[in-house]
Amino acid sequence: MSEERSEWLAKPENEVLYRKLRVVAWVLTVVVLGLVAVMQKVRIPLPEGWDTSMLPPFHAGVNAAGAVVLILALVFIKQGKVAAHRAAMLTAMGLSVLFLLSYVAYHMTNDPTRYTGEGPMRTVYFFLLITHIISAAVSFPFILFTLVAALTNRFAAHRRMARWVFPLWLYVAITGPVCYLMLRPYY
Repeated sequence: MSEERSEWLAKPENEVLYRKLRVVAWVLTVVVLGLVAVMQKVRIPLPEGWDTSMLPPFHAGVNAAGAVVLILALVFIKQGKVAAHRAAMLTAMGLSVLFLLSYVAYHMTNDPTRYTGEGPMRTVYFFLLITHIISAAVSFPFILFTLVAALTNRFAAHRRMARWVFPLWLYVAITGPVCYLMLRPYY
């Protein structure tokens, strides 16, 4: 075990902060899932002359960057570079927040784009889209709980959750841009 990793693992758990941040994580989960549900129903008109057509490729780019950063974070932790892992994971979280805010704003101001392709690619698209949406909704609170465990030095819990949360988050970060590329001709 690297010296850096040993130093991090020796930090005492912060139970008081853990309990507070878990409440924050639950509140954020309810707010975000509520926003995502509302964005399907609410349309806010854009001011005259505003163009949001650059946002879907921006969203795909942010998601793709998030996937790259997640992979780097995994490499860092495997190498025992805890500070680099932490920085990469906080960057991935920041990219996810940026994506989410922009995505909700876009979908509250634009009608949805429908995939009208036919044949086997239609099945592939909808399979990826549905599994992407379900994975995103399921993983969101657990991403927050995994972060909370890390921030409060509950490293055993962090590792247990990260083993299954990480691949799910990576799947979401990869399938988002793939779905965008498949939908792109219909924008």
